Amino acid sequence: MRKQIGIIIGVLAFAQTTLAQKDSILLDNVEVVASMLHRNISSATNIQTIQKADLIDLGIDNVADAVKRFAGVSVRDYGGIGGMKTVSIHNLGTHHVAISYDGVTLSNTQAGQIDIGRYDTDNLSSISLSLGDEDQLMLAARQYVSAGVLALKSERPHFEANRTNHLKVNLTAGSFGYLSPSFRYSHRVGERTSVSFQGKMMRADGQYPYTLTNGRLKTREHRYNSDIQSWQGEVNLYHTFANASELDVKAYWYYSQRGLPGAVILYANPSEERMWDEDFFVQSVYRAHLNQRLQLEARLKYTHSWNKYRDVGSEYPSGEQVDIDRQDEYYGSATLGWNIAKGLDMSIAEDLSYNKLKNNVYVNTNYDVPLPTRLTSISALAMKWRINRLKINGSLGYTYAHEMVEAGNKPADKTRFTPSIALNYRLLAHIPLFFRAMWKNTFRVPTFNDLYYRRLGNVNLRPEIAHQYSTGLTWETHYRALRYLSFTVDGYYHDVRDKIVAFPSTYVWRMANYGKVDIWGVDMTMGAQVDIASRWNAKFSAAATWQQALDKTNTTSQTYNSMLPYTPKWSGNGSIVLSTPWLNIGYSVIMQGSRYSSAQNKLEYRMNAFWEHSLTLNREFQLKSFRLNLQAKVTNLTDQQYEIIQYYPMPGRQFTFSGTFYF
Repeated sequence: MRKQIGIIIGVLAFAQTTLAQKDSILLDNVEVVASMLHRNISSATNIQTIQKADLIDLGIDNVADAVKRFAGVSVRDYGGIGGMKTVSIHNLGTHHVAISYDGVTLSNTQAGQIDIGRYDTDNLSSISLSLGDEDQLMLAARQYVSAGVLALKSERPHFEANRTNHLKVNLTAGSFGYLSPSFRYSHRVGERTSVSFQGKMMRADGQYPYTLTNGRLKTREHRYNSDIQSWQGEVNLYHTFANASELDVKAYWYYSQRGLPGAVILYANPSEERMWDEDFFVQSVYRAHLNQRLQLEARLKYTHSWNKYRDVGSEYPSGEQVDIDRQDEYYGSATLGWNIAKGLDMSIAEDLSYNKLKNNVYVNTNYDVPLPTRLTSISALAMKWRINRLKINGSLGYTYAHEMVEAGNKPADKTRFTPSIALNYRLLAHIPLFFRAMWKNTFRVPTFNDLYYRRLGNVNLRPEIAHQYSTGLTWETHYRALRYLSFTVDGYYHDVRDKIVAFPSTYVWRMANYGKVDIWGVDMTMGAQVDIASRWNAKFSAAATWQQALDKTNTTSQTYNSMLPYTPKWSGNGSIVLSTPWLNIGYSVIMQGSRYSSAQNKLEYRMNAFWEHSLTLNREFQLKSFRLNLQAKVTNLTDQQYEIIQYYPMPGRQFTFSGTFYF
């Protein structure tokens, strides 16, 4: 381990001092641009992207709503305006998804879940999802050992020759007390340096109506304790050195206080739970071409997270329960890319992270205070080989995780190799029709909550292991007014073993390795753009997923061969954007088929299918000294009441109006 630490420190230090050449080298990525849901049909894995213009046309203002437009993705939404939203791909679970922000992964070692609802799209140029490895080699090692990667990319400032600054001011207001002012200021400091500052405040009372059913009696109620206030700030620095190497620095801060509305259950008291969150991180990314064949990318990051939970009730001896958690992470990463020969590239990546957790859960109790820390080393070797119409990507990851505690038992060290291989073959030389296939092995280390949470944690947990298999076809064409038409279809099978679940023991629930899950499915996507007339065009996008996620743990169990909770057989979405000289009109729909809220697939646990329709209108005005964009959006146009998580009703019809000034 000391040797690994020395290697990464040396590489990171070298990254800050090396001189680079401006040569453009290896690792090119063939992309299909100008589509609403950009798809790389020539990639070896399923990659989907939504661009900035489409985020605006569809009125998408946060990452969670954008991710719902991807095939093979499920977003767990716990209701309420500020309800937590997590992402899972192919039902593998949110812990198997890496989320990167400008190339550096976000982390939560305590719970293993990232709330993507708190990240807005105002400062993003694109959001992409890779089901498997991304189709490039200059990645952090964390991304190679994940089942999929959700990548958020910031919008870099661009300046006209006679401009040194830009200012963007937005005010958005809507139903249920929603109000959100924001700004973004960009400034060109010098020929090679620019900075941007972004700030946003959001508040909502969240008291939306819903229908409560009690037998034949139906009453109209309002969601309680669903309010939220949040503040967010971000600073970005972009600098290009004289030798063409680049340095990007980002500082991010987020603070929120919110109510946790709780489940809607008959005769239950309304929830009084409150949550406070504060997150801060600062990260830097350095990129350099060392010579015509070598490329280096180094990353450094520090993250601090603070969380406070409070509940009041007679079940607590003091009348209330207050939990406070603090997390810190120190992270370093380096990737070295090498163009070995024409069509043959490789990279080696090393990540090193140190995590620690402190909380007050054990204060004034008889329990030992573990105060865990974790040292993790992840190494990855990746290669890409291209010859004629064939492209093959492969990687081998190695993870080492070492735990330390101040009291109590600690788990054994976790180590594992995780290989993957993917290929793409162009079936016809003159037609862009591609066949692709992938196999990938991943695993997840138990979180701090899995291991140490009072009464529930289990330090003897084994890592959860997943084998991913997929194969598919992709095709694209264009003809005259039809700018592009693309189709993709991918079938997949995932084998998940040692699944980490909360399992009842003699007296209490405990975390345990219990389960084998077989997941079968098909993802289908379509995208098109048609030029109707001068300055008139229409863009279409659709995605659908058929999936079966079956419990294969115990043949004698009542849940054997049953669908996993919250897994619809069918889900999908569609979008249409009509652009005219006067107005842009965007329509989108999201659907989920029927599913079960319990591992026991019984009628009482069946949840109905739902369709959510949205309509967006926007127009931009070019005035003398600034531009003005006005937008109106209706979400859940049909006012359908539905739930994503049982007993957590989602908002009905809601209206949003926004004005954005560009100076």
